[in-house]
Amino acid sequence: MRVAAIDQGTTSTRCLTVEADGTAHVAGARGHAQSHPAPGWVEHDPEELLANIRAVLATAGPVDAIALANQGESCLAWDALTGTPLSPVIVWQDSRTATYLAGLGEDVSARSQAICGLPLDAYFSASKLGWLMRNNPVVAAAHAAGRLRLGTTDAFFLDRLTGTFATDLATASRTGLLDLSSGKWSPQLCALHGVPLATLPPIRAVDAGFGLLDGVPLKASIVDQQAALYGHGGRWPGDVKITFGTGAFLLAVTGRSRPEAPGLLPTVAWQRVDEAPVYALEGGVYDAGAALEWLRRLGLYAAPEELDGFEGPSALSRGLVFVPALSGLAAPYWDRRAAPLFIGMDAATDRRDLVRAALEGIALLTVGLIDAAAAHVGSIQTLSIDGGLSQSGYFTRFLAAASGRAVRVPALHEMTALGLAELCGADVGAARAAAHVLQPDGSVTGEHHRRFAEAVARSRDWR
Repeated sequence: MRVAAIDQGTTSTRCLTVEADGTAHVAGARGHAQSHPAPGWVEHDPEELLANIRAVLATAGPVDAIALANQGESCLAWDALTGTPLSPVIVWQDSRTATYLAGLGEDVSARSQAICGLPLDAYFSASKLGWLMRNNPVVAAAHAAGRLRLGTTDAFFLDRLTGTFATDLATASRTGLLDLSSGKWSPQLCALHGVPLATLPPIRAVDAGFGLLDGVPLKASIVDQQAALYGHGGRWPGDVKITFGTGAFLLAVTGRSRPEAPGLLPTVAWQRVDEAPVYALEGGVYDAGAALEWLRRLGLYAAPEELDGFEGPSALSRGLVFVPALSGLAAPYWDRRAAPLFIGMDAATDRRDLVRAALEGIALLTVGLIDAAAAHVGSIQTLSIDGGLSQSGYFTRFLAAASGRAVRVPALHEMTALGLAELCGADVGAARAAAHVLQPDGSVTGEHHRRFAEAVARSRDWR
């Protein structure tokens, strides 16, 4: 079976072709625009994303099956009859609803979290969809006419590409509208956010099939992070992957029952046909690649090669710390008011020091997630990572040292697409075979962790 696995991400759309012999190659990739029409707003053009999916799929040539990964929490509204978008895609990074959610109070947040497992945070789809209902007259008019569809980007893509209006359970678990115990949309949460339940897509298993695209079955659809977990080979409790893309996202498999861990989020890892759901714990750093892109725009570095080759003691050991909180702090703090912060600069600090501190800050926030997950799932010996930052030798060595764990970087970087292909039933053994391991070198001490924790605490008071 020849599979085209399409990873529709925050900054690009990529297609990995997995051949019948288990080998794989990137067939095509296309970037897309991201707009910021107001402070804290982040949007995509849904038609551009859809066109890019079709374009990269065309580069794959004839295939026997297609699989699609989505951004998770990014969402939009569209017309049920014509498929026309009625809003831009509101991206997961968008924080326009943060003030509104903060005003709902802790009791409401606790009730919500008891049902869906997620805090009331602008990261998730629920408040974004509610915002569209309250603030977009075209959306309200479509609802009044009985023509409104609301959902995450996967439901829009599937509706337009195959005529199938559906989502999978893992993606549904990222909305803030799912009853995690029943696996169904929660009427209570829909009412809380003002999202009409009837406008949401039916929920399926990841491999239940999602219709035909130009005669080819679209066999699997799931969140990109969950696809990456599957691609890394995560199957058993304690298996962990971290993707360092626009943000940094950790997923740790927990098993067949809903997990609970303070500060981390219970989520569905995947559900296959005729099987019970597999659950995971999630933790995230909102700004990983996004923080480095910010430094690049400021002129502190120009090329990815400059994220490596540092010499001498770490920035942290010299008292220089960066807290990458451009969008606030995610797990376990869930503080949208936190601000990015450099601490410990002096007259000798140069641009290379600042870039190095940024890499270390991202790594150390990630270590907090790893330790929190280990407290629930038990000993975590090896971290399997992917994404742009995984290609920086300095970053991976620092992460290994700071976490005290081995870091595995697969030779194939497209782990999301690889997991998609595997969920379609493809044999990906040859594509996953090569990997190298970086061992901890002990260069970061407990004292350094203490300093960083103090810096994070100070950043939360920085308004």
